[in-house]
Amino acid sequence: MDAGNRAAHPQLKPFVALDGTANTSCSGPPVGLVDIGVSEGAYLFRVALPGVQKGNLKLEIERDGKVHIEGVMANCVFLENSSTVFQMKVEKMCPPGPFNISFSLPGQVDPRMFSSTYRPDGILEVIVRKRKFPYNTPEMAAGIQPPSPFL
Repeated sequence: MDAGNRAAHPQLKPFVALDGTANTSCSGPPVGLVDIGVSEGAYLFRVALPGVQKGNLKLEIERDGKVHIEGVMANCVFLENSSTVFQMKVEKMCPPGPFNISFSLPGQVDPRMFSSTYRPDGILEVIVRKRKFPYNTPEMAAGIQPPSPFL
């Protein structure tokens, strides 16, 4: 999406609330950056979570489109193919500890209908279906109720 298209859709500039270690300034890769994509039937969002292990994440999506991500930035490093544990002494990346990231999608969603992937590069990628409204017609928008099938 180009800059001109983003300016036409201010709802695609989400307010992102960061708490815990995600809110501390650091010179390493930023935690909590959010990108949101929109299609006809779903939203895609990507959240930068470099250094966070998948097992330390909790994702909650609410019907009104609010997204909450909780996690813990570990203070020990385990390298693949090694049994050595490294305790970090110099930290230029996000400091260890719990964090919370919250933001809202542009519209309502069906929180039961989503798929998530935690990519090897530390990006959480989620696709969630938009909420479908029954009888979403111009008549309904004008307040005209459809005839009851029981009459």
